Amino acid sequence: MTELVTLMLVFLGVGIGFLLTNLLVGKLFRPARPSPEKGSVYECGEPAVGSSWIQFDLRFYVVALLFVIFDVEMAFFFPWATVFGKANQLADADTPVETRAALAAEIEGRKAPEEAPTSPSPEELRASKTLAFFAFADILVFFGVLLVGFAYLWKRGDLEWVRSMAGQHESESPVPAAAAVGGGA
Repeated sequence: MTELVTLMLVFLGVGIGFLLTNLLVGKLFRPARPSPEKGSVYECGEPAVGSSWIQFDLRFYVVALLFVIFDVEMAFFFPWATVFGKANQLADADTPVETRAALAAEIEGRKAPEEAPTSPSPEELRASKTLAFFAFADILVFFGVLLVGFAYLWKRGDLEWVRSMAGQHESESPVPAAAAVGGGA
């Protein structure tokens, strides 16, 4: 087995062991005294009103999913910004040679070279500019896909919380249906 697989298995075993230990300790030491009051529904300190089996509007879930998507997107922006900034520094011809060697080592995930760094070749400059371009194109595609999904939900009307009541009342007839047919008493 490789070292990475071994570390992952140890991590997984410790995590499962920690979870099971806490569940077992809780089961052994917590009191088990059920009562009707403990079994009642708790809604922010207020008594429950009505049944809990009601249909929620699907738009609540859509907005919650949108929040999660954009929240995760923001989490992806930070590592991307780090790589993009380092790639741009590496592509800059004015960056000192010592800094350039450290940046290249950080991007590649290795230690900085011990020997004295040399000035970058034109191929290395071109490669670092290409890396910066692809990092920028990558985030544009990532953000574009999210915007297309957002525009789709907006166009469908899933982001409208309250529909205008004025537009709905204008289309309805103000005369009751029985009087319109001529059957009024």
